[in-house]
Amino acid sequence: MKLPRLFQASNSIGVQYEQQALAFLKAQGLLLVCQNFYCRYGEIDLIMSDNDTLVFIEVRYRKNQDYGGATASVTLQKQKKLIKTAKHYLSQLDNEPYCRFDVVAINEKTTQPQWIQDAFQE
Repeated sequence: MKLPRLFQASNSIGVQYEQQALAFLKAQGLLLVCQNFYCRYGEIDLIMSDNDTLVFIEVRYRKNQDYGGATASVTLQKQKKLIKTAKHYLSQLDNEPYCRFDVVAINEKTTQPQWIQDAFQE
């Protein structure tokens, strides 16, 4: 299996909230497989394992709830980009596991991340 090319986000605020989401998900029992998977189609913030399920996770931060907040920022266009990137990641594996797409939304005023499991379908 080829090792995926990694991309380190340069936005320190984004990295901070990604780390917060990662710690939260690990506390829920998920295991980190890959962070910041990057290919020509886009980037996936976190790829984690939830038992037998491979989970592609988009972390979104918004300072306030204007325009729907962090969850509303995962548009249909963004979802399609994530799906295409995930398909590229899966093409590198010998066996394709069951997968799902989750979103972890973080707003400045909330203390706990909002974890939306199976946020959208392929």
